[in-house]
Formats: sequence, C-alpha cells, structure tokens
Amino acid sequence: MSFPLSPSDPVGKREPSRGPGHEERERPYWLAWARIKGIGPHRLKRLAEFFGSLERAWQADAPALRQVEGIGPTLAQAIVSARPGLDPEQILEETLKAGIPFLTPADPDYPPLLWEVPDPPPILYALGECPNWQQPAIAIVGTRAPTAYGRQWTQKVSAALAEAGCVVVSGLATGIDGIAHQACLDAGGKTVAVVGTGVDKVYPAHHQALYRRILAQGAILSEYPPGTPPAKEHFPQRNRIIAGLCRATLVMEAPETSGALITAHLANHYGREVYALPGNIDTAAARGCLQLIRDGAGMILGIEELLKDLGLLQGSPVLKQPSSTGPSDPQQQLLWQLLGEGILSLDALAQASQMDIATLSSTLLLMELEGWLVQLPGMRYQRAR
Repeated sequence: MSFPLSPSDPVGKREPSRGPGHEERERPYWLAWARIKGIGPHRLKRLAEFFGSLERAWQADAPALRQVEGIGPTLAQAIVSARPGLDPEQILEETLKAGIPFLTPADPDYPPLLWEVPDPPPILYALGECPNWQQPAIAIVGTRAPTAYGRQWTQKVSAALAEAGCVVVSGLATGIDGIAHQACLDAGGKTVAVVGTGVDKVYPAHHQALYRRILAQGAILSEYPPGTPPAKEHFPQRNRIIAGLCRATLVMEAPETSGALITAHLANHYGREVYALPGNIDTAAARGCLQLIRDGAGMILGIEELLKDLGLLQGSPVLKQPSSTGPSDPQQQLLWQLLGEGILSLDALAQASQMDIATLSSTLLLMELEGWLVQLPGMRYQRAR
C-alpha cells in the first residue's frame, strides 16, 4: 500500500523496521495509538504501513500525519494534542499488570492472515494455547437454533476438519458454534473461540464446561479488555476476527437475519473462501445458506468433496510441499532465493529483485497460493515451513 507524498515530505513510505528488539519497541505503541480517539483499526494499520513503525509515527508532526489516507487536518491536530498525555511504556505496563497474555501486530505470533484484513485488531488477548497458524484455520458458524440436520452435519464437518489437521474457529455461541467447538475437541483437534467479551468472561454461561475444555485444548481470543461484559455491538466486530483468522468460512445453518451471514460476507470481502450447507427451502434455518449459495458460495455436498475443495486431501495442490530447489518460474525462483536469507519486507524484496511493485505483488501472491511462502504482519514474507 502506498500514499502520495509531496516532494518536501521528509517521512515517506518506510520499510518496516526489523532487527533485534523491534517487537519490544513497537509493542507499547500499538497499545498507545489505540487509545487515541478517532484512530480505529483501519487507520492504525494505515499508519503502521505508511511509516513502517508506529514508534516513528508517534514522533510525526501534523503535516506528516496528514499524508496518511483517512487522516485530515482536524484529526492530525487532535493526534498531536493527545499524545503528550499518553505514555506508551506506562500503558504497556498497565496492560501487562492485568495478567492476561496478549498479542499485537508487532509480535511474531500474531496471526498472519488476520493482519491481511483492512482492520486487524491492535491487541488480541489470548487464553489457552494459540495454534502456530501454520495449520489451516477454518471457521464454522451458524444459527443459535440449529435443526437436527444442522447439528449432525456440523458435528461431521468439524470432526473431519480436526482429523485433517485444521484449526476449527468459531464464536462460542449457543448452537452451531458450540457444536463445532465440541466436535473438534472430541476428535482430538485444536479449536479457537473468538468472543465478544473479555477472555475471562464465559458467555453464554452454560458453556462453562466447554470454555474450560477449549482452554485445555485450544485458545480463547478477544480484542476486548479483560472483564468486558457482553454487548450487542461487540459481536459483529468479533465476526470480522473469525473471518480474518481463517482461509475459509463454512456456514452450516443460518436464517436470513443470522449474524453468521455477516461473517460470511466479511470472509468474501477479505478474499477468503465461503461454503454453505444446502438445506430444505421450507426450513427457516436454511434460508440464509441458500442465499449464500445463490450468490456464489460453494456448496457442502459431503465430507470428501469439502476436503477436496479446501485442498485438504492428500495429493491436493494446497498440501503439496515445495521441493527444496524452489519454484521453476524464474521470477519466483529469484524471490525464493532472496527469502532464503530470512524474513524480508515488500520494499526489501522490491529493491533486491528490481521488480516493479505490481509484478512483485502478483508474483508473491501466486507463490503464497502455491504454498511456497507465507505473508507475515507488516507486509513481510518468509518461505513456507
């Protein structure tokens, strides 16, 4: 992502800072920037990409801040006025005192796919054991009042995904969410619950036992501080994280007004795969899924077919491991060799390869789809493990 600059602008688009201690230096600034009124996840990501460092952005004056898309003169001045009253290191210390582990985009364990969305959460509280995110993550969502048909297929699909080595992601709600978590755990898999409360709150209350099982065999994630109670407006925001974490979202049953459709539409907006379970046209719980299918979502027509569509069967292109010599295409081979030195940013790859940004971006995307590399937060890349 790039933004127009005036010839006299001293800041410009910077390569993200790297090297020992970078994560530690950046961490407090993700927390501090999130405290400034008017700086939501969208603008915060733009600041990070524009300046290459939120620490550097913290020092920027109003004219430099105005170069960032979405920041006008009024907001730029408000930022400059607010910063003296915020001490990033003190905010970090206060956040650590709560005793709840958390991730920011500066942390190497921050989910790479989540960073790709336009509005990644600046802080992600986590209880339990987070996956390494190298495993495919698949979201399963749906109605709070499933039919017997929806329950049965949710159990089948979640168990099959767990056995295929996937992380099953859902929202811990009553109905499809809870069934998906439970079936994944019963199959010995790892599941992640993204909640619309603090990670230390169990909602709904009758999921106490399931909550404890997830902590032992997966993770509970939230962008809301510990102690945050449930609120209606939190759950649509939570849905973007579910969609953003996953390479595909499966809607098992959903009426026309279901919040699961928000997750599906977000996943589609993020360029992720969306699948829906077809059902009886006379069943209210099937109407949302049928609409998704009409609009182009993939149909779940059986376990084997679904795993094949997701590239999870042995021999499918998604699961093929790159050979040690790398790709055969000359441009891809050049980038493969450069990434042999470790993690590199988009700017560093552009300089080293002498490719224009359009060609470089399309080549990197193709390599990512073919399994040669993975994109990390901050538009950085590394070879796939």
